[in-house]
Amino acid sequence: MKLTTKGRYAVTAMLDLALHYEKGAVTLADIARRQGISLSYLEQLFAKLRRSGLVDSIRGPGGGYNLAMAPGKISVAEIVIAINENIDARRCGGEKNCHGDEMCLTHQLWEDLSQRIYDFLHGITLADLVARPHVQQVATRQAGRVSQTVVAR
Repeated sequence: MKLTTKGRYAVTAMLDLALHYEKGAVTLADIARRQGISLSYLEQLFAKLRRSGLVDSIRGPGGGYNLAMAPGKISVAEIVIAINENIDARRCGGEKNCHGDEMCLTHQLWEDLSQRIYDFLHGITLADLVARPHVQQVATRQAGRVSQTVVAR
């Protein structure tokens, strides 16, 4: 199991939405600017997140994206799974054919690890992350940096 850039970016973008949950729709351009993620990459991720029912899109002026439910109801595991990220440490993907047509010696070990990873990520919600002091500090710094950029223009 390796969490790729796609998974990291999806969680980061969703956390950005959670930080702005009470403020209305957030544009992907704003997320891209704050988080340093390519706009086209975000568009691809948000298409999957929308199909999975984790975000809602709003068209037109003042449009953008909102979380489809409260931040306390969205786990990190749901985000990772929504973008088709694999959180399975087994080489066989659960088919039990890791050693030819049979299970390998360590199949159960990797299966247990996969379950623990899932349980860990499922036990952390966006609200949990928003409440972390470090997340609040970084969000404040990012907001200051973005407002400085806007003023400079």
